[in-house]
Amino acid sequence: MKKIFFILPLLALLLITSSCDKGFDELNVNPTAATALNPVFTFNNAMVGTSFPGSILIFEEPIVQQIFTPNSGINAGGNFNIDNRGPTGNNGGLWRQYYQNVVRYLVDAANQTKTDANRTNLYNMIRIWKAYVFTVLTDTYGDIPYSQAGLGYISGNVIPKYDTQESIYNDLIKELTEATTALDAAKPTEAGEITYGGDITKWKKFGNSLLLRVGMRLSKVNPTLAQSTVQKAVAGGLMASNADNALVRNNANYTNGVGATVNSTEAANYYLTGAFVDYLKATSDPRLVSIAVRYVGAKSGPEQTAAKANRDPAVQIGMPMGYDNGTIPAKATADGLASFYDYSQLDRTRMGSQFAPCYLVTYAQTQLLLAEAAQRTWTTGNAADFYNAGVTAHMKQLGDYDATSLVSDANIAAYLQKNPYDATKGLQLINTQYWIVSFLNGPELFANFRRSGFPALTPNPYPGKEIKGSFIYRLSYPDSEQSVNTANRQEAVTRQGPDNLDTHVWWDKQ
Repeated sequence: MKKIFFILPLLALLLITSSCDKGFDELNVNPTAATALNPVFTFNNAMVGTSFPGSILIFEEPIVQQIFTPNSGINAGGNFNIDNRGPTGNNGGLWRQYYQNVVRYLVDAANQTKTDANRTNLYNMIRIWKAYVFTVLTDTYGDIPYSQAGLGYISGNVIPKYDTQESIYNDLIKELTEATTALDAAKPTEAGEITYGGDITKWKKFGNSLLLRVGMRLSKVNPTLAQSTVQKAVAGGLMASNADNALVRNNANYTNGVGATVNSTEAANYYLTGAFVDYLKATSDPRLVSIAVRYVGAKSGPEQTAAKANRDPAVQIGMPMGYDNGTIPAKATADGLASFYDYSQLDRTRMGSQFAPCYLVTYAQTQLLLAEAAQRTWTTGNAADFYNAGVTAHMKQLGDYDATSLVSDANIAAYLQKNPYDATKGLQLINTQYWIVSFLNGPELFANFRRSGFPALTPNPYPGKEIKGSFIYRLSYPDSEQSVNTANRQEAVTRQGPDNLDTHVWWDKQ
């Protein structure tokens, strides 16, 4: 009996415990928490993150001699030709931002949509954007993680191999061709995506315009493939106006990296170069008034006040390159300025605003690439017409920064009349204009300068430079890769060449 009396209470206790466990899992689940994220939101996050980091002011912009700082230390880079690859080094700015955020978001969103028959348009939009991001990365660094990149969460591969740039370009052409062709307005069009609001026609134009850029990048290394790729892009349909531009519209939540830098404690550190300002002045370019500001008479950063701001093109003076913060004061005095703070800067209230849009692929760039393709007889059409359309488009595009930045029709006409297209200097004129219309798109400026050789810049005369050649030809891999992905990085270095600023990428081999 004692055993029975003992067992009965135990059974009752077990029954009570069992009943208490019923619904326990449901009880501990937050009913308002998301259990799955719509991949279009992940895609949007990737697109916003593609806006260039402020590090382009350290390398890409000074390499092409548009903006630079005379200051040394962490800001040393393109002006001094110093490799800056440490944990916070600015030559790794794009690498860190794109691989740690953008690439993994794109790979995840693509993985979620590639077998979903209802999200085929979203999947192909992601493929196009992913092609853009990897074009920037490979153009900047050369051989990079590509086919295995961003798979850490999906497959556990956190040490991806480096693919050759040639194989990457072949795949970029395939991806852009397939994805652009597969876009179908008869299927769900993804109105929630932030770039074109699901407009399939615009996405197709973007994909083909990017394909044109990819094709033209091969003009030196593989002209035959370049020509066939260009013809494929043209046949598919390119951007037809500024309304088709691919850009990131920044705001208070997602600020422009360059704008955030020049509107912070770095405000007095960055200046327009003499090469850039002098060229715009020599050609009476009306865009100078939209780009530049000079705080006349400023003797310090705090003296760069609105009261001293002068946007008159006639008074703009670009800072000469080749000087550091120890030698630039004497040069400023010799130039008749109050101090080096008196040189011209990017107008941080308009184009340099932290809320300014970040342009990635534009109608203006596309028209100039078409001008070059026509000049090379790779496509039909008149090179001069494409050239004029590209210049006009950029002058109109400036109005997107601020109403006061828009160039009037009369000023556009006067500029084109004074600076007409001359076929005997076609490649030089086209690519020098490309230099201007790509202002603030540091990665594209850097890539097209290496590809085309224009504008014809004088090498930086800084006496303490580390490079052996005349210019920087690629950015080196961040030190973090040497410690976390050692074997794969070393394989790429052995194949491509020394991991320094002198090594040429595949499409730029000499």
